[in-house]
Amino acid sequence: MLTALTFVGFTLFVAIFSWYKLRKDDIRSKDGYFLGGRSLTGGVIAGSMILTNISTEHLIGLNGSAYKNGMIIIAWEVTSAIALVIAALYFLPIYLKMGLTTIPQYLENRYDSSTKTLVAFLLMVSFVVTLLPIVLYTGAINLESIFNVSEVLGVSLSEGIWITVITIGVIGSVYAIFGGLKAVALSDSINAIGLVIGGLMVPIFALWDIGEGNIIRGMSKVYEYAPEKFNVIGEADSVLPFGTIFTGLMINQLYFWGMNQTIIQRAFGAKNMAEAQKGLLLTGMFKIFIPLIIVLPGIIAYYYYSDTYYDNQDFIYPVLLTRVLPVGLLGFFAAVVLGAILSTFNSVLNSAATIFSLDIYKKLIHPDCTDKRLVRVGRLSSLVLALFAIGIAPLVGNAPEGLYQLMQQLNGIFFIPIASVLIAGFFIPKVTARGAKIGLITGLSFYLLTSFILDTGIHFIHIWAIEFVMNLVLMIGISHYFPGKPNTYVSRPPVLEMKPWKYAKPVSAVLCLVTLLIYIWLGS
Repeated sequence: MLTALTFVGFTLFVAIFSWYKLRKDDIRSKDGYFLGGRSLTGGVIAGSMILTNISTEHLIGLNGSAYKNGMIIIAWEVTSAIALVIAALYFLPIYLKMGLTTIPQYLENRYDSSTKTLVAFLLMVSFVVTLLPIVLYTGAINLESIFNVSEVLGVSLSEGIWITVITIGVIGSVYAIFGGLKAVALSDSINAIGLVIGGLMVPIFALWDIGEGNIIRGMSKVYEYAPEKFNVIGEADSVLPFGTIFTGLMINQLYFWGMNQTIIQRAFGAKNMAEAQKGLLLTGMFKIFIPLIIVLPGIIAYYYYSDTYYDNQDFIYPVLLTRVLPVGLLGFFAAVVLGAILSTFNSVLNSAATIFSLDIYKKLIHPDCTDKRLVRVGRLSSLVLALFAIGIAPLVGNAPEGLYQLMQQLNGIFFIPIASVLIAGFFIPKVTARGAKIGLITGLSFYLLTSFILDTGIHFIHIWAIEFVMNLVLMIGISHYFPGKPNTYVSRPPVLEMKPWKYAKPVSAVLCLVTLLIYIWLGS
């Protein structure tokens, strides 16, 4: 009963507080609904980015992977800091100077409208097929384990997960459809504070228990029990080899933090470039410390359960929660988890609605539509995508290497081809629209063939790098032998103040240095 009360209490607090703060905001205009009125500050941007990124696919998926594979999977997190530095210092000035609302708009300026439409369509598919279903499913697992939904309702486990998926989907859809980006970002910021507090409680209570009142002794006992779990250098045949950092992993990180609409849309909504840079670099600081929440608990769980859950690694984090957290705090953390689920879910829905409304509907279907109609179309597209994601969600269970690994493998279908086209746009002026479109289709086909049809024996992250280089060579070759018209940028005055944050470069240097030191310390 106490668990349910704290869960409902915190969830209602976030909803009511967000409504109160935003009750006078105009969300009927295009910028008001899709970009929060271009009024977001660095702290709100960082909080929203973290909550959009960190959801149950991380809490459950990465902790499950850490339980089985150890600290090597920390690379997914700490290398993000370097990508955020590059995004803040290089990509952001380009985007904000162009006054972008979506990433596909850049592709139209750099290549042509058909390239933009193709990428917009691929992004819509990627949202529905990969991220949204896994977020819903992992969220359902977590809430099922805390509240025993199936037992309370007298249904089977699979039926309980279906019911939880539908419930989460409906609540998340309401946030995204009726609130717009600012409602999403503000509720994210509150839930981000809850995630940090609640997430740190898990290892603290666990280590306190293991160390019999002494956290440091508890940490020592966990290390002595399984020192191999703390090694960050993955072997060549491991789930995440160390060499992947220097091949496909950084390409993926650059795309995710610097070119991914769901993430970078928060920066597009900044009040000026300084706040946008501040938001990205604050996010980088969070990513350095976030393994304490989404990696360390998995290793602690190995101390408690050894290899008991190796065949069901994605259930280990909820099992740990119910073991170490007091009843009252369990409800609070469940509310935080729900907030993390809703954050990612409604953020992706809002980004998908933005892309569909501005890059597909307004461009191809109704060029003269009003802002009011665009907002209505955005809400309807959010609803349709949510229904698709809810229907697919229960089908993603039982991934052999865990749900997080599955999500990354699926993301590669879309991320790497799009990243290659964007990076070619930034750095290789001679690449034409024809080259970009052939690169997109060829890269996508190559990855599907080598990762899901043929057994190449090559780690999928290395395949990312092979695909990326192949795409660049192909695009350059096509553009050389079949030259098109010179690319032209649509010139327009910046819509924001473009003065950079004065601490951007010093903070960036510190983030890169800390990332390097983590590998020197834990890899020695």
